[in-house]
Amino acid sequence: MAARILDGAAIALQVYAGLKARISVLRSHGVQPGLAAILVGDNPASRTYVRNKVRACAEIGVHSEVHHLEGDSPESKVVNLLDSLNQNPAIHGIIVQLPLPPALDAWRVSRAIAEAKDVDGFNPRDLGALVEGKQAAFVPCTPLGVITMLDLAGIDIQSKHAVVIGRSAIVGKPMSLLLINAGATVTVCNSRTPDLATHAARADILISAVGKPGLVVAEMVKPGAVVVDIGINRLPDGRLAGDVDFESVSRRAGWITPVPGGVGPMTVAMLLANTVTAAERAASGSGRAG
Repeated sequence: MAARILDGAAIALQVYAGLKARISVLRSHGVQPGLAAILVGDNPASRTYVRNKVRACAEIGVHSEVHHLEGDSPESKVVNLLDSLNQNPAIHGIIVQLPLPPALDAWRVSRAIAEAKDVDGFNPRDLGALVEGKQAAFVPCTPLGVITMLDLAGIDIQSKHAVVIGRSAIVGKPMSLLLINAGATVTVCNSRTPDLATHAARADILISAVGKPGLVVAEMVKPGAVVVDIGINRLPDGRLAGDVDFESVSRRAGWITPVPGGVGPMTVAMLLANTVTAAERAASGSGRAG
């Protein structure tokens, strides 16, 4: 029996419907949520990601700005731009599109974003809140998108065994923390995990965020499992593919996300949701600017 599709694009529309109502309330009080994206260099994938975010902003009524800097820009120039955006009351959310050129330290640059505007949720305070099981100001968008998608699809996480393949600070680690906080038993695997297939095959919920096309095949999937593919890979023929061999795994899993059209739209939706939340906090005086 074929797996049911976790249609991230369709679920994102549900999120946007709720955001439009919240934006309408803000605009009735003279506030339009604003998102600024900083793009350093000319990475084609980054340009595409930023373009998708700008398009989504326009569709629901969020003001957006893209600040494109040359790839050889010094770190001080990026930080100075961030300082300016931190002080701009029309901007409620700021993102720095990753990856940055090798000469720039992504950790230092990201920490220059004011916590009240860090809608990517990458600052130590928010990540620390996840570790403590507390409410973070902003949760990283891709992991939050996965949790939201599972919730809106009616998929229970509590008491399930979840396996996360990938341990990055922006996806794998916060993803595992959100699952733990939701009551799952979590195994985190990485490139050095021996016998990855054995771990994966035990999962009720299997999440891959590695960036290796075809990594997860049917034999690694427990029958009826929920399979979430966060990987985005550009194949030699130009097509996009995830980490999961969709054709074989979809015949074994109970639920599966496609690539594209699965986690990607949910990531953008969560970015906009965080931006609207930041605007609401600023309007009520509860946000910390600058």
